[in-house]
Amino acid sequence: MMASSSGSGEAATERRGIPGAQFVEDVQTYLAQAGLDANSALAFLQERLQQYKLVEMKLLAQQRDLQAKIPDIEKCLDIVATLQAKKGSGEALLADFEVSEGIYSRARIEDTDSVCLWLGANVMLEYSCEEATALLQKNLENAKASLEVLVADLQFLRDQVTITQVTIARVYNWDVHQKRIRQAGAPVKDS
Repeated sequence: MMASSSGSGEAATERRGIPGAQFVEDVQTYLAQAGLDANSALAFLQERLQQYKLVEMKLLAQQRDLQAKIPDIEKCLDIVATLQAKKGSGEALLADFEVSEGIYSRARIEDTDSVCLWLGANVMLEYSCEEATALLQKNLENAKASLEVLVADLQFLRDQVTITQVTIARVYNWDVHQKRIRQAGAPVKDS
């Protein structure tokens, strides 16, 4: 509707479902093309800005989750590598692990050919060390790729927020200017 109308002639873009905002160069042309008055345009732009802020909150939550997940995967890869390095040496691996929050126990791990990985949703599967390494490596690569896409999405979104805020300011200032012109042209009544 309004996103395609602007005085600048630039086409709105979209990134992964996030609608693009357009810089409005000529407010009067923008309003005429959209068939709106300044108040309606401001209401639309404010609503769009709120939508952007909601999407930003969701993307930031996803980013935090991925940033927490990546070190966990790397830690799991290190543990599997340590188990493989100890394998065949005849030397047991002593490890402290968390039983419950703040409660730890010590385990003695003898030679092992497999490990169990939590996959999520209370699902644990047993893998050979090689399979576990391959799976964890693939998960790590996917998480890093997802994080890169997410960072790019956030940057795109921040650009749209800035453009929308500038457009709101331009429409508001144009409206104030038009009201002043109308007031200056109105005859002064004497009482």
